Amino acid sequence: MKETIQHDKYVELNYKVLDEKTGQVLSTVEFPIGYVHGADQVLATQVTAQLEGRTEGEVIEIPIDVNLIYGARDEGLVFTDNIENVPEEYREIGMKILMESEKGEPKEFIVTRMDDKTLTIDGNNPLCGRDLIFKLEILKVREATPEEIEAGTKVVNGPDIDHDPDRIVPI
Repeated sequence: MKETIQHDKYVELNYKVLDEKTGQVLSTVEFPIGYVHGADQVLATQVTAQLEGRTEGEVIEIPIDVNLIYGARDEGLVFTDNIENVPEEYREIGMKILMESEKGEPKEFIVTRMDDKTLTIDGNNPLCGRDLIFKLEILKVREATPEEIEAGTKVVNGPDIDHDPDRIVPI
């Protein structure tokens, strides 16, 4: 009998994010994501709630209200300026620019449009304003170890690293 996803189960899955209107794949994971259900919020609550009770091998599609995850699109975070005012290294569509608010908080903007005279940057999450579908393939469901429950994810034993800053290790 297959294990079902529930609290304290270790889960591995692949997923794609699709634009509901066009079917276009907006993002996909390169490697499976692993987490302990109920112990880690690696995925949005809307998604993990839909995984509850599912089993290994299932493929499910979950419509997502992006406003609940990223907030509503804010046109006040979209700025267009004369291209001459923008340094050369930022003149590329898709370029990410880290800026600082008046309060000193970092905010990432993305160059979204550019022509001979102007450049537009957008501080909204690129998924804002879209209707999305998360398509998930459940690869593995099993009991999580106590260490995994504490960490919220798979625990991999690696080398014992000495954190003594006074110790010099020869190369």
